[in-house]
Amino acid sequence: MKHFNLPRTIYVLSVSLFMAPFLGTMALAQSVKVEGLIKARNGETMILQTSDAPNLPVLLTDSTQVGQVQGMFKARRKEMSMAALIPGLAVKVEGTYNDQNQLVAKSVSFKGNDLEQARKIDAGLHETRAQAEQNKAELEKHKAELQKQNVALQQQQQQINANKAAIDAATARFGQLDDYYILDEVVVYFDNKKVKVDPSYRPKLIALAEKAKTINGYVIEVKGYASSSGDEALNQQLSEDRAEDVVNILIQEGHIPLTRVLAPGAMGESHQVGSDTTAEGQAQNRRVVVRVLQNKAIAGV
Repeated sequence: MKHFNLPRTIYVLSVSLFMAPFLGTMALAQSVKVEGLIKARNGETMILQTSDAPNLPVLLTDSTQVGQVQGMFKARRKEMSMAALIPGLAVKVEGTYNDQNQLVAKSVSFKGNDLEQARKIDAGLHETRAQAEQNKAELEKHKAELQKQNVALQQQQQQINANKAAIDAATARFGQLDDYYILDEVVVYFDNKKVKVDPSYRPKLIALAEKAKTINGYVIEVKGYASSSGDEALNQQLSEDRAEDVVNILIQEGHIPLTRVLAPGAMGESHQVGSDTTAEGQAQNRRVVVRVLQNKAIAGV
């Protein structure tokens, strides 16, 4: 039967437990060497692609030595800046793992021809990235312009629909005047894009107003028109403004009561009387037609 020396056993166990952390630290501090291709570089961190790890992080420190090996046997070493560590460069790294299992580089070396090749690759990538950014910026610009155009088109379409509704309403309203006699008429013509009545028409409009006052149960119909040349929405507005200016003269200078004037009709490009392919035809279409009407039933009384 064997006898154990208890004090000696306790001593050995104590020494083993005391040395265990130091042995682990020594294992972490063991120098390793890896070879790989730099995939990315972000400040003090490099990502290497090696045969064992596709994304191996390597930490660079102020004490990391960077060098380019030279000569037939690669025996000479030229100190280099960390700026030479660019994506695409094949490197050899010597270092130790820290307690976060990260490889801290003590030295990084590479061949001169590998650096030249990596620079060409990086230059090509930089140009590609720059072109991609430019293309992206242009696409964003075009997208913004298209959105702006779409908004403008939608607004224009809404205006066209509103103009069409106004014309349809005016046509329906004036279409109900079959029960009236036309007792007088004045046509006022306008220059291109003009809405103010030429002074030469004022005497004619005032004379029409004076005649209307002598007629029992009269009303005055005012309809504005525009040529079809140019923007439809603008032409609709021109026809409205022209009719309004004529009505103002009839009320302010001809002293026609507002109750005797039918709501002026903005007819836009409808009912063209002249060909818009000629200047003369366009001039005929830029007009306001003023009529003195009398209800047939009243006239028969």
